[in-house]
Amino acid sequence: MRRVLLSALLAGVTAATVTACQQSDAAPGTPTSSTTSSSAETTTTTTTTESSSAAPTTTAKPTTTTTQKPVVTLPTSGGRCTAFPTPACTGVPAGTALTKMELGEGGAVKVTQPGTVIDGRHVTGDLVINADNVVVRNSQIDGAVVNEDGARRQYTYSITDSTVGPASGCLTAPAIGMGRYTATRVHVRGHGDGFRASGDAIRIDDSYVKLCSNPGDHSDGIQQYQTGGGLVINHTTFDQRSATSVTAPIDIMDSQSRDVTITNNLVMGGTYSVYFRNTTGTRVFHNNRVVDKSWIYGPTEADCGLIDWSGNTIVTIDGNYNVTSTVGPWNCK
Repeated sequence: MRRVLLSALLAGVTAATVTACQQSDAAPGTPTSSTTSSSAETTTTTTTTESSSAAPTTTAKPTTTTTQKPVVTLPTSGGRCTAFPTPACTGVPAGTALTKMELGEGGAVKVTQPGTVIDGRHVTGDLVINADNVVVRNSQIDGAVVNEDGARRQYTYSITDSTVGPASGCLTAPAIGMGRYTATRVHVRGHGDGFRASGDAIRIDDSYVKLCSNPGDHSDGIQQYQTGGGLVINHTTFDQRSATSVTAPIDIMDSQSRDVTITNNLVMGGTYSVYFRNTTGTRVFHNNRVVDKSWIYGPTEADCGLIDWSGNTIVTIDGNYNVTSTVGPWNCK
């Protein structure tokens, strides 16, 4: 059903064409990676003191000093988000003045000029990218961002420090897609699906995804459809707890997918919080956090024996997505 919605969107756009908001010869930049975190430990040191030989021989009682290490050392991105991403450190930066762009027929802005830079703009509908090396930054898109034409050709783009989705209501279609894109410090809201992975070379960093659902949806934070190779999901918060018609915050089950790396994310909600099956090539799942008992059936449904699985933990959080405690290891089973 979601594929039909996307096809209708692409076929129906005879939109206002953006020839060039600003030209840029540089290709979209590469997002930064984040550091890893560690779980709680308690270290006990025992010190024994003996008296001088000149005095009667006595031995003092052992003194025990207990040092509590922090429960968790949160990953940092080196950008606006010093811990796990939240609405406060993603999306359009506070104080940014936005200029509204005119929509064409079909309720979209269509980009056809390679190297176009969309900076400080407000798109009240969809943004359709049909040119390579497009840069979107410091902008608000109330609909979806799609980079595939009717022939399923995909165009490279980056989106940074931007907000995608309506302030109220819920759109079933994915917020950002389809392949050959990077997303950094993006705030996704008001969509049943966050990211669509339907091609090669996708990287998502330092972003925040708050999911919703409509009756009959199968909401996902990221979902694959005829995916290719090279998917990286790093240091991103996926919150699906408010959605009711759900699959998973991270849904990786496409047999065409290869070389998937999932690191340093905070995940909550879903039937299972993570599906990770059927992929080939490199399969990495390191230093992720899942919120305790936020799932319906369990935290994981995965091909455990095929995945490089390490350093993942079950945690509790506060209302600002700060980790408050480590419940235990998040084992793949």
